[in-house]
Amino acid sequence: MYIIVGIGNPGKEYEKTRHNVGFMVLERLAQAHGVKLDKKSRLARWGEGKVADKGVILVEPLTYMNESGLAVQWFLKEIGIEPDHLIVIYDDLDLEPGRIRIRKGGGSGGHKGIKSIIGNIRSEGFIRVRVGIGRPPGRQDPADYVLSPFSKREQEEIEFAIIRAADAIKYIIANGVEKAMNEFNRKDEAGI
Repeated sequence: MYIIVGIGNPGKEYEKTRHNVGFMVLERLAQAHGVKLDKKSRLARWGEGKVADKGVILVEPLTYMNESGLAVQWFLKEIGIEPDHLIVIYDDLDLEPGRIRIRKGGGSGGHKGIKSIIGNIRSEGFIRVRVGIGRPPGRQDPADYVLSPFSKREQEEIEFAIIRAADAIKYIIANGVEKAMNEFNRKDEAGI
């Protein structure tokens, strides 16, 4: 069993923003595998199903990004899943739009949602699928940038990244994180 969490901010006003690319990937994954996010608590909405013939729980926290760890902690405790069976999908300023990176473990890299998860579950040992949103142009404040929608030019790159990230998660579940990193990180560096 895997818990797959896409992090972002709840509410219509944030729906299509860069910071919500984790939600976008999770919703793509749910759609591709017929998982309905039809359960809800005050912390999250979620659905259960199968990806690569393994049980999964797909989770969208209903907390703001910086408090994502509250929902993740609750799910790990409630379901009894270890952090090595947790996959978190999130935006990354340090990757160009359209690129993805898979990694297991490590620090937060300055991402407040990841920092919240690490702090609440007291572990860095989970799998991360980072989706590039790029750096803000000029002197734009990064906080404003992540809360803005993708430009028309970026939209195609992001759609491609969302599909690749959903495929990468299926690959992780079917083949393990090491093989997935070799397959997806290398192809991504080659621009494929």
